[in-house]
Amino acid sequence: MPRNRLFEPRINAPPSMRACDHPGCASAGEFRAPRTRELTDYYWFCLDHVRSYNASWNYYAGMKEAEIETELRNDMVGQRPSWRFGSRVPWSLRQRVQDFGLLDESGDAPPKPRARPHSPQEKALAIFDLSLPLTLAAFKARYKELVKRHHPDANGGDKEAEERLKIINQAYSTLKASYFS
Repeated sequence: MPRNRLFEPRINAPPSMRACDHPGCASAGEFRAPRTRELTDYYWFCLDHVRSYNASWNYYAGMKEAEIETELRNDMVGQRPSWRFGSRVPWSLRQRVQDFGLLDESGDAPPKPRARPHSPQEKALAIFDLSLPLTLAAFKARYKELVKRHHPDANGGDKEAEERLKIINQAYSTLKASYFS
């Protein structure tokens, strides 16, 4: 198999000797320093001159404050373009993303306040459809009404009614222990 000549090491390659680009310096220019902000063209200096050049070189020299701000913001994302969340969702996927509630019609994230989890007492009050302040008489009357409506015997032995009655009984225990113990 023939060897690729591009990857063969150069054994007898002469060292590239550049002269230092600083006026009047006869040393070898081994270190590069940028000529412009585009970083495409370089000076070649010796170690002493590259240190003094780098100490005095200002990347932002000649730029206005707004240009510097734009440059710094672009550096925050690695000079890559950025866009608002959801603005580049392909049309074929847009409906699926919107179904999850991530985006509204304009592509912006909807302002939804984050709801805290409900306490067991709040859940039990919601099951009973009651609100505070709670009286013992109203509480017991509502419990009797819900038991009559959801008891399995009143619903022909329905399993869903039985499960609903278990939830009602658990809510009853929670509320009784919390407010009427």
